[in-house]
Amino acid sequence: MENILKVENIEKYYGSRSSLTKAIDNLSLTVEKGEFVAIMGSSGSGKTTLLNVISTIDRVTSGHIYVAGKDITKLKGNELNKFRREELGFIFQDFNLLDTLTAYENIALALSIQNVSAKNIDERIMKVADELDIKSVLAKYPYQMSGGQKQRVASARAIVTNPKLVLADEPTGALDSKSAKMLLEKFNYLDELGATILMVTHDAFTASYSRRVIFIKDGKIFKEIHRGSDTRKEFFDKIIDVVTLLGGDNRDAL
Repeated sequence: MENILKVENIEKYYGSRSSLTKAIDNLSLTVEKGEFVAIMGSSGSGKTTLLNVISTIDRVTSGHIYVAGKDITKLKGNELNKFRREELGFIFQDFNLLDTLTAYENIALALSIQNVSAKNIDERIMKVADELDIKSVLAKYPYQMSGGQKQRVASARAIVTNPKLVLADEPTGALDSKSAKMLLEKFNYLDELGATILMVTHDAFTASYSRRVIFIKDGKIFKEIHRGSDTRKEFFDKIIDVVTLLGGDNRDAL
């Protein structure tokens, strides 16, 4: 299988010489095309920093990160902006939809920036809207939608450009349990499209929908587990076992 993401011996330090904090400690991992991988860890473990350097929001202190074979740690200026626009999709906890645009316009914006034709934009939006069950809200503004609908619109915006990698930061964090379950079940559609998803979450229920979970502790990989042929419930139980080993509070993982 093709590696869409390759993280190679990265380190990330914060602070000054007199007070250095190592957020990521010589960490390496790979994610194959079409994988749905969850990253878990307690507060301060380095999981958010990892997502930030992969998304190019932040830069590594040392090491390399490759997306589809391209070393993104060397990108700057317009080349970096082009990479973010064309190769990455983002799903945030707080949706990040533009309040003055309808759902349709929010999704279309990413394609308009890429100079996609109006006909192609409409075809692609209708296809993804059908699969994510948001056709009924395309003409609505964010304030007219439920949290679950807004997050599915945000997911549509993230994948409509066919990015190499979709990065999801606590995508169910602002949703009730019913909306969260619906969104996560729709993530299976992204898998079918061949989308590659890397999701950071503190929630074991959310992580149990992925195919692999990587646990981070003190900036290093503590353990990783694969779902394989397990049911989602069996995988959830295994995740809880590792959370317990990490010293986490099960109440925070549910």
